[in-house]
Amino acid sequence: MGILEGKCGIVFGVANKRSIAWAIAEAWHKAGAKLAFTYQGDRLKSKVEDLVQTFGEDVLLLPCDVTDDGQIDEVFRQVGSHFGKLDIMLHSVAYAPKESLEGDFLSTTREAFLSSHDVSAYSLIALCQRAAPLMKDGGSVVAMSYYGAEKVIPNYNVMGVAKAALEASTRYLASDLGPHKIRVNCISAGPMNTLAARGIAGFTKMLDHCAEHAPLRRNVLPEELGATGAFLASDGAAAITGQVIYVDCGYQIMGM
Repeated sequence: MGILEGKCGIVFGVANKRSIAWAIAEAWHKAGAKLAFTYQGDRLKSKVEDLVQTFGEDVLLLPCDVTDDGQIDEVFRQVGSHFGKLDIMLHSVAYAPKESLEGDFLSTTREAFLSSHDVSAYSLIALCQRAAPLMKDGGSVVAMSYYGAEKVIPNYNVMGVAKAALEASTRYLASDLGPHKIRVNCISAGPMNTLAARGIAGFTKMLDHCAEHAPLRRNVLPEELGATGAFLASDGAAAITGQVIYVDCGYQIMGM
């Protein structure tokens, strides 16, 4: 029997098979969870549809632009109707204009700052507002962050500031939702070759640097992030909330 047997969840942020969200979704599925998925725009629908069909069951797949409250409301209405409850939720959603992920942070425009925070940080609050009423017996929310929230990473720029806001939001949400037995945590993943990461200038150099300097002398694997996501969603993590869990082969501990 899987550690998530009997639990129902929703996954935000799958773009393709290399997505961190997909690695965690696979781990949740293998652990016994029933899942719903969202996709952002028709361009990604077919890719996500092809992936979720590999689960061999009728999986709920819904459109959701996290900047649109009406679409968010409809997603959770359908999830409530389909499952009758919600136990686990994955937030793996982030965005910043490509031009703001190169050069210096000083050049960040007001528009880039606002859009990156809306999609990458505020959306966690918006999703938790709708998820909480469905988590009648408690639940677990897992969000994805990165070390650039804590330290300056070249070219990460406004996304690092947005991830810092996401991590702070995680703590405040954990405090608000704790009395309802809902836990909220972040996984700070080491760099991975995802669709989003490839938009960062110099990303290949970042991968090489982390592999060279991390204590384990390598980069994190998708299945390792999946295993951490499954643990945080499980009852084994019942006393863990408001935390940022680093899954980066130890890179975060290094000074030089």
